[in-house]
Amino acid sequence: MNKPVALLRDLWDRVSIYLPIILMSVLALGTYWLVRNTPIFGAPEPEQPVRHEPDYFMRKFAVKTFDGTGRLKSEVFGAEGRHYPDTDTLEISNARIRSVSPDGRITVASGNRAVSNGDGSEVQLFDNAVVVREATTDAAGHALPRMEFRGEFLHAFTESESVTSNKPVTLTRGNDQFTADAMDYDNYDGVMNLNGRVRGVLMPDAAKSMR
Repeated sequence: MNKPVALLRDLWDRVSIYLPIILMSVLALGTYWLVRNTPIFGAPEPEQPVRHEPDYFMRKFAVKTFDGTGRLKSEVFGAEGRHYPDTDTLEISNARIRSVSPDGRITVASGNRAVSNGDGSEVQLFDNAVVVREATTDAAGHALPRMEFRGEFLHAFTESESVTSNKPVTLTRGNDQFTADAMDYDNYDGVMNLNGRVRGVLMPDAAKSMR
């Protein structure tokens, strides 16, 4: 056997001694690569509860809403507004809401703080709450005096022209004035319920209906 062949055989014998170790190392590296690159399919994460957090802010703003015919329904003004998507409500600081009924009657609501629904048809007023329905006439042409509601809390429904409160309120109708611990007023039905300690001052020329 010539010398080169003997050297190759000797080299192969040396390499074959470490061949199992080399193969195991390659296999271990391959397994590690597979583990690193195989996607993990875990259990789906539980659905997170919806948080009552604003999704946008407004400052010194005015928002108008219109009906399907393009008629102005309401205008909302405020120093600052925060919209909450989970309830679709707008919380307003120094709020003033002006609504116009289909027959043109104007109602203005204001308060240090207000919470309005998406279209401004329902407004909760807090702290120095005031709702005013300007003097107008009904469908028969009868005069309807100016009405003003005051209290620390008023819940106004502008489309149905109703106002409720579970807190003390003061109602001024023309020259007449009433106070009560709670109130429920529906202009369309012409009905007012005053609850708790009720007091009223009727002027001598006040022989008229509550509407």
